[in-house]
Amino acid sequence: HNATVHIIDTHKEAAEATLKAIESSGGKAFIHISDVTNYSQISSIIQEINNTHPIEILVNNAGVAHVGTVETTDEAALDRLYEVNIKGVFNCTKACISSMKRAKKGVILNMGSIAGSVGINDRFAYSMTKGAVLAMTYSIAKDYVKYNIRCNSISPARVHTPFVDGFISKN
Repeated sequence: HNATVHIIDTHKEAAEATLKAIESSGGKAFIHISDVTNYSQISSIIQEINNTHPIEILVNNAGVAHVGTVETTDEAALDRLYEVNIKGVFNCTKACISSMKRAKKGVILNMGSIAGSVGINDRFAYSMTKGAVLAMTYSIAKDYVKYNIRCNSISPARVHTPFVDGFISKN
């Protein structure tokens, strides 16, 4: 069937680039500018989308990176990583799960990282958040399998995206 993609992003330009890529390959998409760290914003957008067409697939792909050891990571950086990489997954999943339960189907795909299971040098806080994403994935999968909701994560190594390449060039 023809799926509609809803892009939720804080960066309008990035969302528009994704929209153009989807549309140029024949897909249909909409942009919602929002911050995954804000549950009330996310919940409102998810409810609006569900009113049009029930959400069948959620891809939790928002994330921020950080370079540092436990000694060099400050509290503000740790809080920011938690807010986006952990709380963002929680907020989006929480906003979608009840409608998926009612429909007795759904797929949740969390973007993890190899850092979450093996750790990476000088990436203490980032590795920690991706470990949390992996643990959340396992818990959600076990809690909701009885509702025919699958929850998986993808844990790639470094993928050269504009975000990663920009991050690498700054460090």
